[in-house]
Amino acid sequence: MADDDYIYDEVTGEWRPASEIAAEKAAGNVVRDASGTVLADGDSVVLIKDLKVKGAGQTLKQGTVIKTIRLTENPEEIDCRHDAIKGLVLRTEFVRKR
Repeated sequence: MADDDYIYDEVTGEWRPASEIAAEKAAGNVVRDASGTVLADGDSVVLIKDLKVKGAGQTLKQGTVIKTIRLTENPEEIDCRHDAIKGLVLRTEFVRKR
């Protein structure tokens, strides 16, 4: 591949250098939020949708801030804590990096 090759990244909706995408694949799974921003351990996220929490009988409202997330083995899920709910696992499609 030449240095000027670009590939369309469907996750972010952008044309990105092929070398950058290859480096991400080599590094392992990259966890992204609903808007395509890369997430890391310790980040804060905001819910983009009201979510009913199974087993807790509670609804987390849109705009709720979740602090200090932890990444899991599954790139589509993050482990986090909320004041009223311990051991909460959220799908990355419902959060946006703060």
